[in-house]
Amino acid sequence: MKKLNLILLICLILPLSISAGNKDVVVKPNSDAIRFVGRTQTLSDGSVRYDWIGTYWQTKFSGGSVSIRISESGKSYHNLFIDGKWVRKIELTGKDSLIVLASGLSHEFHQLKLQKCTEGEYGCTTIHQLLLAPGGKLKPVSKKSRKIEIYGDSYTCGYGSEGNDPSAHFKLETENCNKAYGCILARYFDADYTLVAHSGRGMVRNYGDSVQLSKNTLLTRMTHLYDDFDPSIICKLGSDKPDLILINLGTNDFSTKPVPTDDEFIDGYIKMIHQLRTEYNNVPILCVIPHSGGLTVHCLIKLKTIMKADKYLFVNNPMEDIVGRKSDMGADSHPNYSGQKKIAMTLIPRISTIMNWPLENKVVK
Repeated sequence: MKKLNLILLICLILPLSISAGNKDVVVKPNSDAIRFVGRTQTLSDGSVRYDWIGTYWQTKFSGGSVSIRISESGKSYHNLFIDGKWVRKIELTGKDSLIVLASGLSHEFHQLKLQKCTEGEYGCTTIHQLLLAPGGKLKPVSKKSRKIEIYGDSYTCGYGSEGNDPSAHFKLETENCNKAYGCILARYFDADYTLVAHSGRGMVRNYGDSVQLSKNTLLTRMTHLYDDFDPSIICKLGSDKPDLILINLGTNDFSTKPVPTDDEFIDGYIKMIHQLRTEYNNVPILCVIPHSGGLTVHCLIKLKTIMKADKYLFVNNPMEDIVGRKSDMGADSHPNYSGQKKIAMTLIPRISTIMNWPLENKVVK
């Protein structure tokens, strides 16, 4: 049995020196038949590179099998979905690997989705090629009629979402944005989504910083094309307008001393809102009071009063005691999948009312 498992592993990850066969159909990822959602850069050779957590791409393929040529600057995990069903989580390390995503399927069209579920500081991903069976073809997956964009921290990233021990420390293996409230909301409302999130970042102060105002917060990096790979490239936000924006920041700002003043935090929040208004005009913005609450609660209440003229700005109700200590916590006392579902279920009615998106009689998952 061990020998068989080894053979299967070798079949899944092959070095590029092994030929995939002259008759395979090779497609560059910049093909119109492949749709990326999130912040990406198309390189001169047709490869596509990205590092923000939650970035995903989709296509439909025929021929029964599909592989990818892929490289990773560090280490990441990607969720693989075939025909809407989760298949496995793929660990990516190193450069230039050929990975079999699906094989032995019927020759009809099947839908493929690959989602980066870990943060950009751990690795930047480049998709070089897709390889299909002889005669295989691609066709695009239609974009959804709704799109949500979320600016957040570790709660949005799904830090520890696959853990069940609040005393355990962070491991990349247990981070999975697909089990965090943002992706859960997108599934419930059948929406595309973009995550602009990084653990430990605040609006004006990052977790554990020795100063009251940090230099590299999510406010300062909100327009970056990359989370970590190249901070010099700015993203044109208005090129893909969302229907709804969520901002879930503040926990890290007030997590440890020295904390910013209320005015400093609110001023930073207003700057982010003004930036989003410049890019997206009057898209509804929901300012989320984190379930951990704290000083963020009264700051966002004050913010709403200050910006009462903005009729497209909303604040959710506090989520006090939504997440339980024992059953709902993963690594470092962050909400696990159970806790994340509770957060999503708290936000769903508010979003439904703001957007006039009807509530659906379905399981939140």
